[in-house]
Amino acid sequence: MSTRRDIEERLDELGDRARRYAGDAGDTARGWIAHGRNAAARFDGEGYRRRLARAAEDFVDETNYRYRRLRRQVNRHPVATVAIVAGTIGAFLLLRRVLRDSDED
Repeated sequence: MSTRRDIEERLDELGDRARRYAGDAGDTARGWIAHGRNAAARFDGEGYRRRLARAAEDFVDETNYRYRRLRRQVNRHPVATVAIVAGTIGAFLLLRRVLRDSDED
C-alpha cells in the first residue's frame, strides 16, 4: 500500500512541477510578446516613419548636390580633374608599393 501512496505522491509532485514549468514558460512567452509589441510600437509610429523619410531625403539631396558640383567642376576644368584623378591613383600606387616593401623587410 505504501508503494501506491509513493507513486501517487510522485505523480502529484511531477504534476506540480509540470504546472510550475508551464506557468514559467507562459510568463516568459507573455514577456516576449510584450517586448515585441513595445519594439513594434516604437518603430511603427508615424514619427519614426517621418524621421526615416526625412533622413533618406536629406541623403539623396546631399548626394545629388555633390554629384552636380563634381560634374560642374569636370565641365569647367577637365584638365585639372584629370590631374587630380591621376595624382590620386599615383599616390595610391606609391603608398601600396611602399607599404608592400616595408612588409617584406
